[in-house]
Amino acid sequence: MRYAIPVSGGLVSPHFGHCEYFALIDVDESKRNIIGKELIPSPGHQPGLLPEWLAEQGVAFVISGGMGSRAQTLFRQNRIGVIVGAVESDPEKAVLSYLDGQLAIGDNICDH
Repeated sequence: MRYAIPVSGGLVSPHFGHCEYFALIDVDESKRNIIGKELIPSPGHQPGLLPEWLAEQGVAFVISGGMGSRAQTLFRQNRIGVIVGAVESDPEKAVLSYLDGQLAIGDNICDH
């Protein structure tokens, strides 16, 4: 399973569409461990681009600090699950915490 985490300054980005990179993290869900990680530059913020682009990258879930409702809808239309409001700042720890059912979730800081 592949997860995408928006990253800025090495940390989970609070604004999904304005991140510098995406950490693409591959996990073995049965063993709950990371089997691969790739950091790729964001193609930029354009309406509707990121859901399709991440779907092409094989992403199944996105974990983010904040994301607008339109983006969330577009991800779901591309069969990508969305976890919004993640408090964890380390991308790998966010994925592992989610897999363990321990990911702390706060408010979605994006209101658009």
